[in-house]
Amino acid sequence: MLKKTAGIVLSSIRYKESSIIVKIFTRDLGLKPYLVNGVRTQGNKSKIALYQPMTLLDLVVYNKENSGLQRISEARLQRANQLIPFDFTRTGLAFFMTEVISRSIYENYQNETLFDFLRESICHLDSKEVGLSQFPLVFLIEQARFLGFAPEESTGFLIESRSQPFTQEELKMAEDYIQSLMEESYGCGSSVPLLLRRKILDHLLDFYSQHLENPGPWKSLTILRQLLH
Repeated sequence: MLKKTAGIVLSSIRYKESSIIVKIFTRDLGLKPYLVNGVRTQGNKSKIALYQPMTLLDLVVYNKENSGLQRISEARLQRANQLIPFDFTRTGLAFFMTEVISRSIYENYQNETLFDFLRESICHLDSKEVGLSQFPLVFLIEQARFLGFAPEESTGFLIESRSQPFTQEELKMAEDYIQSLMEESYGCGSSVPLLLRRKILDHLLDFYSQHLENPGPWKSLTILRQLLH
């Protein structure tokens, strides 16, 4: 059965000589793997570009019950990213988003409000107005709400953790800063020193690891630390 849906590309792997298997988080069908044939041939470079991480697509897909690997009938850009593919920092943040999302949801998981938040986050990341230094913090805080394990107040992010890396002075600053991020989201104008921001990022990732089924080292963290000043 053919189904129209919007989708966000998470990742892809090579399959045989000219094909890929791409994981796409769709708004209506949830997280699905799709087999895409012939996109790695010389004349199909424009098609492979559709399946870069954090690309927003409009899709017509075959949706078969009890079938793991699905196929795509039509795929076109819903919105072309203008900055993410050409800005090293934004590209790194996109890969960070991909890792967090991929470890937070599972195949067939469907959540329309989470999808809409992710689409909005991609648009913010592709905007010149967004504050890149605090983007990953806002993303982690906001996504936790859509996944159902975010506390209502900033103190919850700080006390519900195995580790406590902050001094007493830093703890108050971290609490106030996280509260500002919760209230103002990507438009937050507050700031804290780089060292504290890094501690908060580490702390939030530790918070996530406690709530995910597949905890482990975050591969994109090293790159993220180098990108953000």
